[in-house]
This record gives sequence, C-alpha cells and structure tokens, in this order.
Amino acid sequence: MASRMRPLVLSASTAVSALGQGAAAQGEALAARRGGLRPNDFEPAVGGWIGRVAGVEDVTLPPELAAYDCRNNRLAAMALAADGFAEAVAEAREAYGAGRIALILGTSTSGITAAEEAYRQRDPESGTLPAGFDYGRTQDLASLAGYVRAALGLRGPSLVVSTACASSARAFMDAAQLIQTGICDAAVVGGADSLCRMTLQGFAALELISPTACRPCDAARSGISIGEAAGFALLERAEAPRRDGGAGPRLALLGAGASSDGYHMSSPHPRGGGRHRRHAPGAGERQLGPGCGGLGASARHRHPRQ
Repeated sequence: MASRMRPLVLSASTAVSALGQGAAAQGEALAARRGGLRPNDFEPAVGGWIGRVAGVEDVTLPPELAAYDCRNNRLAAMALAADGFAEAVAEAREAYGAGRIALILGTSTSGITAAEEAYRQRDPESGTLPAGFDYGRTQDLASLAGYVRAALGLRGPSLVVSTACASSARAFMDAAQLIQTGICDAAVVGGADSLCRMTLQGFAALELISPTACRPCDAARSGISIGEAAGFALLERAEAPRRDGGAGPRLALLGAGASSDGYHMSSPHPRGGGRHRRHAPGAGERQLGPGCGGLGASARHRHPRQ
C-alpha cells in the first residue's frame, strides 16, 4: 500500500539509544562508526550482545506520573528531556491547542519488565501479584501513550501501534493521515521499546540471537542483537515554523508505503524472492537481495519453510 500526501515536516525530533541521549550523541557515534552494543549483562544466560541505554535505571518520573514508572516509560522520559523536544511540543500546543495534536506511538515490549518483576514477587501460595503492580499504566500497550500524553499535556487523538519492527513507521503513516484529513493539525510520533527477559528468551528460543555483535544486512550475519531505544518527532504541515532552534534544511515526509512479506513469521525470503518494495511514487520497483532486512539467520537457513 502506498499513499501520496502533501509534504509534512519533522519540526522537532529527539532520540535516546545505546549510542547516547539526544540527537548530537547519535550523530557523533554514527560519524565515528561507533556502535552501542555490549555483551548481554541484562539476561546473561541468553548470551549474545545487547544495546542497553545507560542511566535508565536512575530515571525518576515526576510524582504526578509515578504510577507510569516502568523501564519503557523511563526511556520515553529520557527522550522527551533531550533536544528541547518537550519545549517544542509545548510551543505547538500553544499554537494549535492541546486537543489538536495527535499522539501516535509504536511499541512492542511496552512495560513487560515491570510485569516480570511483579511475577517474581507474586505470593508463593496464591500466586497473587503485588498490590502495587499497576498493569494499565506499565505493561499495557497503551501505557506508553498514556505516559507521553500526560507528560506533554496533550488532549488529541491517541493511539499505540504494535506491529513489531514496523511499529514506528506505521505510526508515521497513521499520523500523516490524521493531519491530511484535518482531524488534527500536528502529531507527536515515534515510539519506545525496552529490554525485557521475555523478548531475549523468546528470540534465543528461536535461535535468532547472534553470539557476537550483529552485522545488519550482511549476508554472513548469524542472527540479531536485541536493543532498546526511544525516539519522537513532531510532525506538522510544511508551512509550520521551525521549533527545534536549528538551521538548514528540515526533514520532510513526502509519502509513505507499506508491504507484507508472508514467507515466515520472523524472517523474509532468504533470497529476497517475492518481496518487492516501491520506494517512492514513480521510482519503480526493486527486489531486495540476500541479507536485506529480516530477523532470522541460522534457524531460518536450517528450516527455511518452518
């Protein structure tokens, strides 16, 4: 599925990952060709390498938002505090009104780590989870949007997308449609995913964890490395003023498209067969070759049609 649209600009953006907090840290690491992977010290029994954000354990949410406390929302808090992003959204909120800014975010993990900890603390006889465990504001997929919406003071449409690796890309598409149809004037888009034992153990069970630092898009890769990150962007119409205090050209969303690869639940066709992607209107179709994208490697090669 592809759609044409009037250009939309990313008038402000921010991110936090294993490379650091804020756009400058991400840019410096990329320019230096420095990765953020490290040996797995989150769930050592799984092995492999992970992308762990430094300092997330030390984040404290404001008292009025303490009920949302979980690893995923702490990552979101770190991103919102960087690059003047919260201030940029406040400026847009003043211009449009809190009810005219949508919030469309992607997440796969949500606050699963909080549920894992609660399960470990359950009553040994009844199995009852701790009284302080707040499922709705931590593990539930809507938790991320609930926290960010409250932190930014937004009142517009709010949606969480969970389509695995495509979640945040889908969030951009949905937000663009809301703006194009006039339902809102701007949108905060992005997402957050955090390290959790379920994800690490799950991919390890599928034999998809690389024993060494992952080599993405390399035909010789031996699996994937699991990481965590959060990132947000403020999406507005092209005529909107710049809100990030920067200079030079701005990033723009000119169009969007979505495709489906039904070869395998966790892996594309090993030779790219049957998978075509239209990069932009009029750009023609290209077939992806070996090593392009996908989660699996070793397990896929041993059982190509499982």
